[in-house]
Formats: sequence, structure tokens, C-alpha cells
Amino acid sequence: MTQTPALYDVCAVGNAIVDVLAPCDPAFLDAQGLTPGSMQLVDAARSASLYESMNPGVEASGGSAGNTVAGVGSFGGRAAYVGKVADDTLGGVFTHDIRAAGVTFDTPPLADGAAAGLATGVCMINVTDDGQRTMCTFLGAANQLGPDDIDADLIGASQIVYLEGYLFDPAPARAAFEESAAAAHAAGRKVAITLSDSFVVHRWRAELLAFIEASADIVLANEAELTALFETEDFDAAAARLASMVEVAAITRGAAGSVILSGDERVAVTAFPVDKVVDTTGAGDQYAAGVLLGLARGLSLQDAGKLGSLAASEVIAHWGPRPMTSLEQLAKDAGLALNPA
Repeated sequence: MTQTPALYDVCAVGNAIVDVLAPCDPAFLDAQGLTPGSMQLVDAARSASLYESMNPGVEASGGSAGNTVAGVGSFGGRAAYVGKVADDTLGGVFTHDIRAAGVTFDTPPLADGAAAGLATGVCMINVTDDGQRTMCTFLGAANQLGPDDIDADLIGASQIVYLEGYLFDPAPARAAFEESAAAAHAAGRKVAITLSDSFVVHRWRAELLAFIEASADIVLANEAELTALFETEDFDAAAARLASMVEVAAITRGAAGSVILSGDERVAVTAFPVDKVVDTTGAGDQYAAGVLLGLARGLSLQDAGKLGSLAASEVIAHWGPRPMTSLEQLAKDAGLALNPA
């Protein structure tokens, strides 16, 4: 049977979050009891307290998977998004921003969110001088995403459905993962998942492994997440084990670039040079944008990885988690292919 051509390159399912980013020094993190480089979930009161204590900063629509599909859109790709916001001001900001990035976003907002104390999710991000970000996330309405929000037709019309590991925390969202994966595979599409954060892996290691083995075709992770998943410091052994479980494994290694494995093929991708690392928020998300678009378009592992590295280099050179320069134009300027030759 001939497969119906996909309407979208990538459809992402994730936590719809608005980021508040501000510079800080290590003493601030220590005073707040925050582990540098970590992500932790907080309640509304803790989020508000942090907001009052932080330095002046900027607000930007974020959410890991939302950042990724915004990157796909910046490459000129066709992207869609599934995530939950409240019917409030920040929910309107998030909706405007992701649609302005060229992404289809039609998930109904949480109409009674305000009454239930569930405003649109927000992430307080403190960034030290070396560009490292420490995140405290109040999920709010994002936490209410469930299987009823999954449109099987939308998923089935997407070459790759991309699932955000942060969603493993709430049980309804995990059910939405299962629904999405089933719809994707029923339509002959691919399922990708990002491990999102080593703290997520520590909390849900067994569940993540079970989901990967049963439902994932593509896994994206950084080195810390990968080694946490297999409880080893041996990077090569962990990478080989992940590659044996899925069709494609893409692992980032910071300034050392990334490694992408598929079957017996293993390619090393160098990082694009950056004059100054300003803010690493969104680096992994934009790397995923390039890799997933490349895979959806049928590019080689090397070429897909180069798109990922290019996108990551753009976002770490400025504040905020989404591209400020057209990734499509940057790819053309760098001589990188966006479609197979």
C-alpha cells in the first residue's frame, strides 16, 4: 500500500510554557537552594517567589518541544504542535508566538484554568555568565494535557511525531504519549522522543526504557541523560545499547558536537563555532529541530546532524530558546542541504 504523503515534517507533543529568563551569579542559585544546570518542578507559590527575587529579564514563549517545532518552522519546514495553555494572557502570547513561527497549533485551551488555579505554565530560568541555565518550572495548564487532546489525523499526517520527555511526569500526559505513538505507527509514521533532562531520567528510568523499547523509533538525548538512562559512565557502551533499541539515536556532547547512530552506522558531527555563548537555553531543542527535519526529509545522518549543530549554534549566541535569525537562510549560507540531492 502506498503511504499518503505527510502534510507535516514534524508534529511535537509537549509542555506549552512561557519562559522568564534572567542573568544571575552562582551566589543567587546557592541562596535559592538551586542546583546549577538543573530543571525542577515547582508550585505556583515558589514560581512567584522566584520571579520576585530574580534580576530583570525577558519573557519568551518556550517549552522544549515547542522550541523544536519553532526551529523546524524557521528552517522552512512544515510543523505542528500539541500542548495545553490556559485561556489567559500568557496562553494568548504562547499561541500567537508559535503560530507566528509558522507552526500549526489548534489544541483547545484549558477554559476553566483560572478557576482551578491552573494558569499557563511558566519556567523561571536563571542564566550564569558561562551560559548555563537553571530552570524552575510551574507546569500549570500544561500539566492537563491528556489523550483526549491527541488528534489522530494530525499525528498520522506528520512524518515524525516528537514527544517531550518532560511530559513523563504527569500520568495523563504519559497516556497522551501512548495515544500519539499508536496513531503514528498506525499511519506508518515515525515516533521520536527526547529524554529532556537527566532528572527526568532518574525519576522515570524504567518507564522511559519500556516506552523506548515498545514505541520509539528515534531517541534524542545529551550525554548526561544517556549515561543516566543506562546507569553507566561508559558513553560508548551506553550509545551502542541505545542504538540497538531504536532506528536512530542522536546524542549531543556540548562543545564536542554530537554522535548519531543507526544500525552499524555511527557519525560524529562537529559543533558549529560560536563567538560567545550567551545562553544555552534551547540548544538541545534547536539541535533536535535540525536533526528531525533532516530525518523527515530523508537526509543522511551526517547532513541531518549538521542542520542540528547549525540551529544550536544560532540559539546559544543570544538570549531566548528560539531562533532569531532564519535557519533556512543560515543553512543556505553554509551550503547545507534541506532536501536530498
